[in-house]
Amino acid sequence: MSRRRRSVMSEQLKYELAKDLGFYDTVQQEGWGGIRAKDAGNMVKRAIQLAEQAAAKNNGQ
Repeated sequence: MSRRRRSVMSEQLKYELAKDLGFYDTVQQEGWGGIRAKDAGNMVKRAIQLAEQAAAKNNGQ
């Protein structure tokens, strides 16, 4: 039985993170499967940092 995984991050956010972290060209040329596991981990780590910053900002209002 085939399962389709839902993406937690939007495609736009993933591309923005790839640009910020310096592997956007790899994604453009090879797709998401072409990035290193380390890059994927850094992308998740950065997304968590951004989410924490946004939550802290919202809680401070």
